[in-house]
Amino acid sequence: MVQSASIVPVIICGGAGSRLWPASREAFPKQFIALIGEESMFQKTLARVKGPMFTAPVIVTHADFRFLVASQMLQMGMQGDMLLEPARRDSGPAIAAAAAFVQSRHPGASMMVLPSDHIVMETGAFEAAVTAGATAANDGRIVTFGMIPDHPATGYGYIQAGASTHDGVKAVERFVEKPDAETATRYIAENYLWNSGMFLFRADAFLAELSKFEPAIVEAAQAAVAQAEEDIGFVRLNATAFEAAPKKSIDYALMEKTKLAAVVPASFGWSDVGNWSSVWEASPHDAQGNATSGAVELFDSRNCYVQTKGPLTVLIGMEDAVVIVEDDAVMVTHRDKAEAVKGAFEKLKAGAHPSVISSRRVYRPWGYYQTLDLGTRFQVKRILVDPGQKLSLQSHHHRAEHWVVVQGTAVVTRDKDEVMLRENESIYLPLGCTHRLVNPGKIPLEIIEVQSGSYLGEDDIVRYEDVYKRV
Repeated sequence: MVQSASIVPVIICGGAGSRLWPASREAFPKQFIALIGEESMFQKTLARVKGPMFTAPVIVTHADFRFLVASQMLQMGMQGDMLLEPARRDSGPAIAAAAAFVQSRHPGASMMVLPSDHIVMETGAFEAAVTAGATAANDGRIVTFGMIPDHPATGYGYIQAGASTHDGVKAVERFVEKPDAETATRYIAENYLWNSGMFLFRADAFLAELSKFEPAIVEAAQAAVAQAEEDIGFVRLNATAFEAAPKKSIDYALMEKTKLAAVVPASFGWSDVGNWSSVWEASPHDAQGNATSGAVELFDSRNCYVQTKGPLTVLIGMEDAVVIVEDDAVMVTHRDKAEAVKGAFEKLKAGAHPSVISSRRVYRPWGYYQTLDLGTRFQVKRILVDPGQKLSLQSHHHRAEHWVVVQGTAVVTRDKDEVMLRENESIYLPLGCTHRLVNPGKIPLEIIEVQSGSYLGEDDIVRYEDVYKRV
């Protein structure tokens, strides 16, 4: 029998996080943001599975996020396998592919499926709940975790628990969708549980049970894993096989149909941080109920959430307000209207507003760059290169560049020359020259780049060599 010490954590790391715009963008969704504390939601999830009962994690993510995931894992001092989805097919195929992968690497092992963008405040209680669920999972149950509600939330699905199956584990009578306020109040009185979206099961038992209801998902997932390709440390699921899977959530595909569903009633300070109101709820408050991040001053204001990434933000005489200030966008709403942010996001997206996709800070495999100023024939960027990383060997047809080192050490290739630059030193890269920037040091390299020329777009890059295999 597989023991709890062999649980493979599987972290599902996708999604757009549209309810947390403008902090969350399509190119940098909420799981990668430090919403509460200094670590991102993804990093908090990684920290949760560092304990002795877990193996190295398996991360399921989209190819667009692969280097961001790798960078945040490196910051946590963690390694693991990363499965790259070629297309978004909802949670059913994603979890099935992870199960097929785990079964191929660790036959008979149990796996713990965790969303990457939830928070857990009480790690000890979380581990106790996992321990309780592990016995049921080893016996073939498909275990989920139901949070004991403390208020009639309308933003969560609910679980009706039945008779006990194991110590601390109950059978699932039924899953129900997000209710209205009156129904949620009744559910609380009837001891329903919040559906957390976390699962624990043996990979082989899960695949066997899912095959009864959605054989096409299992066949596609197993084929995608069998035909997967290794790519500089990532595992690329086969696109043709994976895209053949029906697009279904795990709840619809399996949990609402199986007789093997079980639930661990638990309370460990869980939240899916699904909107700005829930961020306020999960954050530390001052005496007036306000939660803030960044340069914020509040006067005669109560129960507000204010986050700023730069400009001093001042609220006077406000109640229940949410104010989010980014470099390129400001969003203000009432906390009761926090769910409406998603609708605003979708309308902005339909209008092709650039701030929906990305912010002024753009992440790359080697670090990031941030636009500081942009004119007709010039652009100023802050560039940060992680230790040991390098940009591609490249040239530009339409612009020249000046680099000034403000932190760290740089090794710069300029045509046939190689130059080492230290803090406060600079170099000029004329139009058309072949060049590369490398950080050979142990601290981040930060430079200021001034571009000048007739065209400054990111597509004016001719790459000759690239360790990240970009074109």
